[in-house]
Amino acid sequence: MNFEEDLREALKTLREGGVLLYPTDTLWGLGCDATSREAVEKIFKIKPRKESKSLIILVNGDRMLQRYVKNIPEIVFELLEVADKPLTIIYPEGKGLAPGVCSEDGSVGIRICMDDFCNELIIRFRKPIVSTSANLSGTPAPANFDGIVDKIIESADYVVKHRQGDMKKYPPSSIIRIENDGVIRIIRE
Repeated sequence: MNFEEDLREALKTLREGGVLLYPTDTLWGLGCDATSREAVEKIFKIKPRKESKSLIILVNGDRMLQRYVKNIPEIVFELLEVADKPLTIIYPEGKGLAPGVCSEDGSVGIRICMDDFCNELIIRFRKPIVSTSANLSGTPAPANFDGIVDKIIESADYVVKHRQGDMKKYPPSSIIRIENDGVIRIIRE
């Protein structure tokens, strides 16, 4: 299957409310439409994970980011401009997202994706995609496709073919939390 066919199948799965197993700019992840309650519930059942634990979502740029975050502090755009590796930012308040995506306090973790496949998928889907590590809750996140357990693979509605044979280890993103007043806390470097 070529890149374009793989992309079309992944997009079809998202549009039908399904769950993807796909490579991101960091680890392999389970993903779905971040605005669909039903799709997000499927992710929580697959992992299984408590719905009180929020999910990271991927967007393709500033414009999409602004549609799903209330009040983005100006410092964010400067940080995103100089980021040289994947950066997840926890914003004080998300909007327009399915229950379970935002944490109980309303905050939401979002990363502007730096992967060609993911970016093209998000551009065509026109909505953010959930990105949670492709592991069962409480177990280590796999470094590449070969480390993903069968239960996760079998639970996905579509398994992306792109980069399955890639053995490179991609580091997890840095995570920072930014408050409305611009105060920044480093969660993970």
